[in-house]
Amino acid sequence: MTKTNTFNFNLTSSCYTSNMAAATEILFSHIIFLLKNIQITEIIIAAIVFIFIRSLRSKKHRGLPNWPIFGMLPYLIKGLKTNLYEWITDILKHHNGTCRFRGPWFTSLNYVVTSEPQNLEHLLKTKFSNFPKGNYFRDIVSELLGDGTFAADNETWQKQRKIASIEFHSTNFRKLTIKSIFELVNNRLIPVLESSLKKNVAIDLQDILLRLTFDNVCMIAFGVDPGCLQPHLPEIPFAAAFEDATEATLFRFVMPVCVWKAMRFLNLGMERKLKKSIQKVDEFAENVIRARKKELSLQNEDNKEKSDLLTVFMRLKDENGKSYSDKFLRDICVNFILAGRDTSSVALSWFFWLVDQNHEVEEKILEEICRVVCQREDINKEVFNDSLRFKPEEIKKMDYLHAALSEALRLYPSVPVDCKEVVEDDTFPNGIKLKKGTKVIYAIYSMGRMENIWGKDCLEFKPERWLTEDGHFMSESAYKFTAFNGGPRLCLGKDFAYYQMKYVAANIIFRYHIKVVENHLVVPKLALTLYMKHGLKVNLHRRCDEEIHKYLKVS
Repeated sequence: MTKTNTFNFNLTSSCYTSNMAAATEILFSHIIFLLKNIQITEIIIAAIVFIFIRSLRSKKHRGLPNWPIFGMLPYLIKGLKTNLYEWITDILKHHNGTCRFRGPWFTSLNYVVTSEPQNLEHLLKTKFSNFPKGNYFRDIVSELLGDGTFAADNETWQKQRKIASIEFHSTNFRKLTIKSIFELVNNRLIPVLESSLKKNVAIDLQDILLRLTFDNVCMIAFGVDPGCLQPHLPEIPFAAAFEDATEATLFRFVMPVCVWKAMRFLNLGMERKLKKSIQKVDEFAENVIRARKKELSLQNEDNKEKSDLLTVFMRLKDENGKSYSDKFLRDICVNFILAGRDTSSVALSWFFWLVDQNHEVEEKILEEICRVVCQREDINKEVFNDSLRFKPEEIKKMDYLHAALSEALRLYPSVPVDCKEVVEDDTFPNGIKLKKGTKVIYAIYSMGRMENIWGKDCLEFKPERWLTEDGHFMSESAYKFTAFNGGPRLCLGKDFAYYQMKYVAANIIFRYHIKVVENHLVVPKLALTLYMKHGLKVNLHRRCDEEIHKYLKVS
C-alpha cells in the first residue's frame, strides 16, 4: 500500500516537474518574443521621432518640412489652396532667394527654386546651353505648345527664333503692328467702351483686353481677323478653351508625373478638361492654316505682299526642301497666340487695377499725355477731344507711362514662373549644387517682391523707380526684371508689346477714369499666364473737359 502510494507520488512529481519545465520554457520564449518586438517597436518609434525632429529642424532652418514618403508635397497642396505665387515668395524670402523643393520619394517632383538675379544670369545667359527647357518641360506642355518656340530647344528653337527675329525687325512688320493696333483701338475698343458707358453697366476689362490682343495677334501673325472685339461681345469658344488649356497644363507642374499621366490615361479631372480644350485650340489653328493655304494658292498680288508670320513660315522649306507640316504650323500659331494675346492683355489688366488704387499715378500719366500732345505744331484746345489720335512718335515719348507699365509688370509679370532643366552637373553663383536632371524654377513673380533686389518699398507701386532725375525711362537688367525673359531667349516682341500696351493705356486713360467695382475680388489664377481669376469688373467714367484742360499749356 505504501509502496504503491510512493510510486504514484513520484510519478506525479515527475509529471509536475516536466510540465513546469515546459511551461517555464514557453513563458521565457514569450518573454523573449515580447522583448524582441518591444525592441522593434522602440526602433520604429525612435525612427519616427527622429524624422519628426528632423522635419521640425528643417522647418526652422530651411522653411519647409521634408516628410518621409510625401516629401514637401503636403505644403505645396496648402499653397495651391491659397495664392501659390505668394506662397512661393514667402518661402524664398526665408531662404535668401533660393530653396529646394522635394516631392514624394516615388516621383521626380524635385526642383531648385530661385529668385536671385545672379542665378538667373547664370542660367539664362552665362551657362545658357546647360539649361534648356528640357524633356520634362516639353513632356508637360507638349499637347498645348508642341514644338513651338516656347517649348523647343536646340536647332528647332534656333530656326524658329531666327525666322521670327528677321520678321519682327522688318519695316513691313513694324508698319503692320502700328496700323493694326491703331485700327483696333480707335475703330473697335473705343466704340465698345462707349457702348458700355451709355448703358451704364460694369464690364470685365480683362475680357475686353483679351479680345483686343487676340484680334491683334491674329491680324499681324496670321493675317486673319477673328472679330472678337465687337459691341455685342460675341462668344469665342477658342478663348475659353485656350485659358482652360493653360490652367490644366500648369496643373501638371505641381503634380507627380505618374499621377497626371494616369489621369490622362483614364481621362479624368484636369486631364479630361485639357483634352477637350486642346481639341478646340487645334480646330481653330487648323481653320486658320487651311484658309491661309487657300488664299496663297490663288497667287494674286495681295497675297504676294502678305508679310504675316504664318505666311512667312508657309513659304519656307525645311532641311529636306519640303514645306513645313501642318503640325509645325499649328505649333507656330499656338505659341504666338500665347505670346501675343495673353501677355499684353493680363499686364494691362493688372496695370489698370493698380492705377485705380494709385490716383496720383493716374494724374501723372494724364499730365504726360497732354504735355506730349501739346508739342504738336499749331496745337489748340479743340484738339483734345474724343477724336484725338495719338501718333507713334508721341507714344514713344511717354516715359512715365512706360515706367508705370514696367512697374505693373514688376509686381505682376505676365509669366509668373518659368522652368529649365540641368544638362550637366553645375553650381549656381550662390553655391547651390545642381545635379544633372534637376529642374530649376525661376520665380519671376517673387523677384518683384524681394527687398534685396528692389529695396524696402518693393511692394509699393512706384513708377518713379524707373525714371532718371530728368524724367526719362531707365531700363533695368533682364536678370533683375525678367518679365520679358533674358539672354538668348529675350522676348522678340518686347518693343511691340510696350508700344501696344502704351497705345491702349494712353487712349483709355485720356478718355475715361477706370473704377474697379466695389468688393470685386482680384486674385491671380493658377495658369501659365497671370490671368485675374475673376476678371476685372470696372465702371467707366468719362473725363470732363476740366480734367484735361488743367494740364494744357496751349493758347
